[in-house]
Amino acid sequence: MKLGISTYCFWQAMQRGEIDVLQAISHIAEMGGEHVEIVPLGFDLHGNPELVEAIKAHAAEVGLAISNYAISANFAGLDDQAFEQEIERVKQHVDIASALGVQFMRHDVANASDRSIGKFMKDLPKLADACRRIADYAAPLGITTSVENHGYYVQASDRVQLLVQEVDRANFRTTLDIGNFVCVDENPLLAVRNNLPYASVVHVKDFYIRPAENDPGEGWFRSSGGAYLRGAIVGHGDLDIRSALRSVHESGYDGYLAIEFEGMEPCVSATKLALNNTRRIWEQLNTAKGAMPL
Repeated sequence: MKLGISTYCFWQAMQRGEIDVLQAISHIAEMGGEHVEIVPLGFDLHGNPELVEAIKAHAAEVGLAISNYAISANFAGLDDQAFEQEIERVKQHVDIASALGVQFMRHDVANASDRSIGKFMKDLPKLADACRRIADYAAPLGITTSVENHGYYVQASDRVQLLVQEVDRANFRTTLDIGNFVCVDENPLLAVRNNLPYASVVHVKDFYIRPAENDPGEGWFRSSGGAYLRGAIVGHGDLDIRSALRSVHESGYDGYLAIEFEGMEPCVSATKLALNNTRRIWEQLNTAKGAMPL
C-alpha cells in the first residue's frame, strides 16, 4: 500500500499562481507522501514534453512514484467525426502517461444533461466502444485505464460496474473515489464495497453534507437529489471515512491511495491534514488486524 496525494489538491493555489506543479510535487514529498497523481489542471502536458520530463525527473528526485495520470474526456452526444477525434485525443494522453512512466491512467467518459438510466443504457455501447479502444491502445504500453465515479452521469456504482463489464478488458478498471458516491445520493459505504473488486486506484475524499431543505449559503454544490455538498478535509467531514477505509483494507487492496481535497480551507495545510488523518486511520486498521504499521 502506498499513500500519496493528487496534484488536484493544489488547484486552489495553482489557480492563483502561488505554486506550480513541480512545487506541488515538492510539497507532497515534504508532507511524507509516497506517490503523486498527476492531474493537468493549471498546466498542460499535451505538446509539452519538456514539462513531462521535468515532472518525471523531479518526482524521482524527491522520492515519489507517479501513480496515476487523470484527464477529462467526453464521448457522449458527439457525431461520428467528433467521437473519433475525442478517442484520438485521449490516446495522445495515453502516450503522455507512458512518457511519465505510469501504470494507471484515468479518463472521464461522459457527461450529459439527461442523466436518466434510459439515456445511459442507450449511450452505454458507444461509451464502452471508446473505452475499449483506448484500453487496447494502452495495453501494449503496460497501462491500465479507468473510469472514475464522478460527473453525475457515470457515477453511481452500478453504472460504473456496467461500463467496466461492457468494456471487458483486463486493463480497464475504475479509479474508486470513496466520497464521490454522495454526489448521486448513493450510500458511500455500500457503493465502495460494490466497486472495490474493480478498483485500480483509490481516491480518499470527504464531504460536508446538508439536507436539501437547509440552504447553507455560498460555497456548496448540489447532489443529483438536491442535497448540499462541500469538500472537506479527510476526517473532518460527514462521511464515515474509517468504515470506508476499513472496507478497502479488508478487501486486500494493495495499490495506491491518493488524497483528494477540494474544500474551502487553504489547500496546502488542508492536504497535509488529510494525509495525516488517512495515515493515522490506516495504521489503526493495521494495528487492529495485528499487522505492521504503514
